[in-house]
Amino acid sequence: MLIDNKSIAIVGGGPAGLTLARLLQLKGADVKVYERDLNKYARVQGSPLDMHEDSGLEAIRKAGLLEVFKKTFRPGADRTLIMNEKAQIFFNDHETKPEENFGHEHFRPEIDRGPLRNMLLDSLQPETVVWDSHFLSMERQNEGWFLHFKNGTTAYADLVIAADGANSKIRPYLTDIQPVYSGVIMLEGNVSKENAPQIDALVKGGKIMAFGNTQNILLGQKGNGDLGFYASFKADENWPASSGLDFSDNPQMLAWFKTEYSEWSPVWEELFENAVTPFIPRLIYYMPFDQTWETQSNLTLIGDAAHVMPPFAGEGANMAMLDALDLSEHLTDKNYETLQEAIAGYEQKMRKRAAIATQESLENGERMHSENSLTTMLDFFNGH
Repeated sequence: MLIDNKSIAIVGGGPAGLTLARLLQLKGADVKVYERDLNKYARVQGSPLDMHEDSGLEAIRKAGLLEVFKKTFRPGADRTLIMNEKAQIFFNDHETKPEENFGHEHFRPEIDRGPLRNMLLDSLQPETVVWDSHFLSMERQNEGWFLHFKNGTTAYADLVIAADGANSKIRPYLTDIQPVYSGVIMLEGNVSKENAPQIDALVKGGKIMAFGNTQNILLGQKGNGDLGFYASFKADENWPASSGLDFSDNPQMLAWFKTEYSEWSPVWEELFENAVTPFIPRLIYYMPFDQTWETQSNLTLIGDAAHVMPPFAGEGANMAMLDALDLSEHLTDKNYETLQEAIAGYEQKMRKRAAIATQESLENGERMHSENSLTTMLDFFNGH
């Protein structure tokens, strides 16, 4: 194989990087994952992910982890309420959602990010992940790269794969193409179910999508019972700074919500009144559809580092894990004569696929923040 006797550095220990490490180790590759977190417990993982049959689940299947996943995912977490700003329910599939199962094309099992990460970590050989490795820089050495980390350590790799997310520090070594702001900000919050009893009684372990006045509230229950939520709205790119808000001040955030979401029911206020602070304003970016770069023989990108996209089609993590699967297969495909050819084959396929998913995500985002968003989304969920 092209990667025989090659050292491979994957920078970033999210779903993409860990999936790739697992798939490459199954092929006998020499892999290290460099992750900036201090250890596996360092960070509370974010909102749940839904895995899609032909991408995320396919990668899990090829990684030999489907049976573990079946014991780890959260049945029923994909059940949905669609509501308006007055908290009136217009769609509820809690009782009517058909029993789908693995292999069904529309089955999208939900899993919390923490359990997904742990499942992938547990599948790796001991010492694969090098924790506390915050990437700073790298320079070419021989045919590969010499990497420098914030804690003063260094490492050499014949092949570097950037899996370090939307703000990738490695991407600039390959391309200077910048992400484009979509016009949407998602203000992320988290609240315990005890502190949001009205919402907890509605969500019942599933998710809520509420639409009104070009604004959204998107909410899902995590495995520990907490409610992770987003207030999603259109705003200028400089809004976090220009708003004058202290995102750690609950009374101030509640006052903002009452003002900006003035036509929304008081039911929603318990989310802002009792949230664990700080709130996190997430500006939603995407990569240009036509991005391209000159393929290198010792460096490539997967996941958000390659093609950050809006979350409005649920494709981000799934595309990232499919990248990992595709790249692992290209790097171990005996039909390629050089690593550069193998990487070029992967990158062409990845960019084309990512552009389609990004377009879908942007179009969904426009629908969700339009004047008639409720009607549009009801039509979508009712199959019209």
